[in-house]
Amino acid sequence: MSWQAAITDVALRAIGERVRAITGSTSDLNDFTFPKGDPGLFGPDSIAWTVHAHFTAMMVGGLSSLMVQSLHPRALSAVWDHSDFRHQLKGRLGRTAYFVAATTYGGEALAMGAIRRVNMIHAHIRGVDLQGRPYIANEPALIRWVHLAEVSSFLGAYQHFAKTPLSESACDQYIAEMRQVGHLLGATDLPLTWRSTQEALSAYLGELSFDERAKEIRTIIENYPTDVLDQPFMRLILNAAFDVMPSWVLALMQRPANCALQAQATKLALVAASQPIQWMLDRQGVCAVARQRVQGRVADV
Repeated sequence: MSWQAAITDVALRAIGERVRAITGSTSDLNDFTFPKGDPGLFGPDSIAWTVHAHFTAMMVGGLSSLMVQSLHPRALSAVWDHSDFRHQLKGRLGRTAYFVAATTYGGEALAMGAIRRVNMIHAHIRGVDLQGRPYIANEPALIRWVHLAEVSSFLGAYQHFAKTPLSESACDQYIAEMRQVGHLLGATDLPLTWRSTQEALSAYLGELSFDERAKEIRTIIENYPTDVLDQPFMRLILNAAFDVMPSWVLALMQRPANCALQAQATKLALVAASQPIQWMLDRQGVCAVARQRVQGRVADV
């Protein structure tokens, strides 16, 4: 190994450790190396592969999505009553990241296995929310809400940060691709376009509330646990999470929007700070490993 290759290897490993520390990821890249030639649910030419490979968009969109999802009292009750989310935020983010990776980049068996596990968990989660209304975690309307909030946040963040934002038709393609996962999880009546997705999300407004539980969730997310070394980076991520939210969500949360100058400064700082991470992921992240699998090559993990 040349000294240049050795330095590159050390840098890749060091950055990888920082990413795992920030995200709580415990995924095994070997899961994505087989079976050779298997394109999974979408394949390398999909928009989902493009969007979900953008680290900053996924971090920002993921945290934004969690805050938006918490505004639905019945959906929040299912999480509040049946998970350790409030005390294990990083673990929750890591599990969500693995699910997204498995369903996007995994072979078909890995993707469908991840979906079956989530459906099995949801099937046993039920209770009553603070207003005395019953909930079941696999209720199609609740799964639909969670799905809409997630895909809206991921795509909105990608459009905010990408050097070349997607065209309207490409945005619609992403929505159509992710619709497949939503349906497999039990959601119904999912929209087919980016515009109709935004409309469908806002149509829930009458059911939403920024109650004490939702406020606590926002506080927990705003105090995302990180090492001291990573705190400035996470502060940028968290600021940007509000920048990609719809204005009506910010109004419901009683949070004024950041001014355009501040939002742009946050964006530019994040783009610069994320370049080493994206460089590492483009070479040995899950998307790179999956691409080698589809091409029938042995991934170097």
